Amino acid sequence: MSTVPNHALRQLRAGKLAIGLGLRQARTVDIAQIAKTAGFDWLFIDCEHNSMGTDTAAQIASASLAVGITPLVRVAGKEHWLASRMLDNGAQGVVVPHVDSELEAKRVADHCRFPPIGHRSMGGGLQQIGFASMPVGEASRVVNEETLVVVMLESPKGIENCEAIAATKGIDALLIGTNDLCFEMGIPGQFNDPRVVEAYKKTIAACKKHGKFAGMGGMYTPELLERHINMGVQLILSGSDFSLLMQAGTARASLVRGFEK
Repeated sequence: MSTVPNHALRQLRAGKLAIGLGLRQARTVDIAQIAKTAGFDWLFIDCEHNSMGTDTAAQIASASLAVGITPLVRVAGKEHWLASRMLDNGAQGVVVPHVDSELEAKRVADHCRFPPIGHRSMGGGLQQIGFASMPVGEASRVVNEETLVVVMLESPKGIENCEAIAATKGIDALLIGTNDLCFEMGIPGQFNDPRVVEAYKKTIAACKKHGKFAGMGGMYTPELLERHINMGVQLILSGSDFSLLMQAGTARASLVRGFEK
C-alpha cells in the first residue's frame, strides 16, 4: 500500500502531542524537510493571513508528503473550493477559520470528506495515496481516514457552541485561535484572563466527550504552552517561521554586536 500516513493525525490518535510550525515567510519546498529535521509534526500553511498563492501552498504540501511531515492548509474562508483544491493537491488536512456553529462545522466536514461521510468531489490522481491505482471506493475510504479536518473557534459564539461543533461527524479537531478570541472578548492579549482559561476548559471537555482533539494557537510562552498542554490540548501551533527568525536573528545580531570595540 502506497498510502502516505498522516503523521500528525497518528500522533493525536496515540494520545501524543502534534506540534506544528506556522508558515508566513517560507516560499520554497525545502521548508518541509527543515521543519521535519527540526522536530515538528505538521506544517500550518497559512493561506488566510499571508500572501502565499494556491500553487505555492500545493508545492509545499507535496514536498511535505515526501518527507513525512503533515501538511495542513489554513484556508482563507469557508467556500468549499478553498478546502477541496488544497486537499486535491497534496494537503493532508485543512484548518478552517472562524467557525461559530454546528451548521458551519457540518458544511466544513461535508466539503472535506468523500461520500458517504460528506460530498467532496473525486478529482482523481491523489498524492495522499502516492498516485497509486486503486478502486475509487477504496481510495476515498483511505483518504477519508488519513485526512485531518480542523475548525478554529475564534469568538465567544464559537466557544458557546463548542459541544455541538465537537459532536459533528467528520470534524477531527477544534483549535482555539486565542488572539482573535481575546479580541472578540474585548481583552486583546490578556491570555491569563479567567475567561480564556474557561474557554479552553469548556472546549477541551467537549472534545474529550466526543472523541475529538483540542488545539491551541496564539500563545507561545513556555508557561502558557505548559498550562494548556497539561489541561489536555494536543494539537499545538507552537510558533511561526517569522517569529523564530526574529528571535534567532535578534539574538545573533546582539551576539555579534557584543564583540564590537
